Amino acid sequence: MKHLEHARIVGGHGTEHAAEAWAVGGISPAVLTALAGAGVGIGLCLIVLGARTRRPKLATLLAVADPTNHRPAEHLDSGWDGYSGWVLRLGLPAARAMLRRGLPTANIAADLRVAERPPVVHLATTTVLGLAGLVIPALIAVPLAVAGAGALPLWVCVGMAVLGFLAPDVQVRQVARRRRVEFRRAIGTVVDLTAIALAGGAGVEQALTDAAAIGTGWAHDKIRTALDAAAVTRSDPWAVLGRLGVDLGVDELSELAATLLLAGTEGARVRASLTTKAASLRAHHQTDDEAAAGAATERMSLPIIVLFAAYLVFIGYPALTHVLNSL
Repeated sequence: MKHLEHARIVGGHGTEHAAEAWAVGGISPAVLTALAGAGVGIGLCLIVLGARTRRPKLATLLAVADPTNHRPAEHLDSGWDGYSGWVLRLGLPAARAMLRRGLPTANIAADLRVAERPPVVHLATTTVLGLAGLVIPALIAVPLAVAGAGALPLWVCVGMAVLGFLAPDVQVRQVARRRRVEFRRAIGTVVDLTAIALAGGAGVEQALTDAAAIGTGWAHDKIRTALDAAAVTRSDPWAVLGRLGVDLGVDELSELAATLLLAGTEGARVRASLTTKAASLRAHHQTDDEAAAGAATERMSLPIIVLFAAYLVFIGYPALTHVLNSL
């Protein structure tokens, strides 16, 4: 009997030691379920991506076939935000696959051209951040489960993955929106100076070239580059400006190109039209500035509202607690 009791005690201690070893060095079933679900989600995403039959453009295939686009070199903007070098190395296989499938979309591609960021860097960043948002919460869940704090829900991993996947698109849209505003302001300046040069007796092409040569900044550099390309290729400058406006998604530049086309091909008098357009652009810019100032004023009042709400809670909480306790 003593031997049986001793064996039972030893067996009980062994079970306790096994449970303790599982709690310290093992992984809980909830974490295993989360990791399995993450793996299934990644597999389904890859299946859906591979099942797409969208035919990519010829320019995309040529860019992918170019070996210079497959290296994290300087022309791929390897210093973008300080991390695109290693991001490009990690996400380059997935970025190549997305390029072959016709990604990014047309809207994002236009924003990338405005932001001057290569599509391969953008797609690699999107892939790496999406996977990081999926894997990092799962890795954090392991020590939490070991410590007994419970496992993270699966929707946290999925939500972080979606946020990481969409974050580069949101950032590119913000940069493109800011640059388009700058481009519209540059167009207003160029239109003003072109009208002045036309009033001085200059021709349309000469007036446009002189007006673009005065300004500084990214937008003026783009316009000057387009006009230089038109001069080298002996193309009409308004045609090149129209293509640039379509390429960047700036309607005001396309409208300016159409107005200059009438003057260059049909001999229309456009000085009055350009003056009116310049005034319209200035009024539009003033409206945008007033709207931005109003939005900034509203954002400045938000902290005051939060402080006032916190003060009300601080004042009313003791009275509310006293009333509830007296019931």
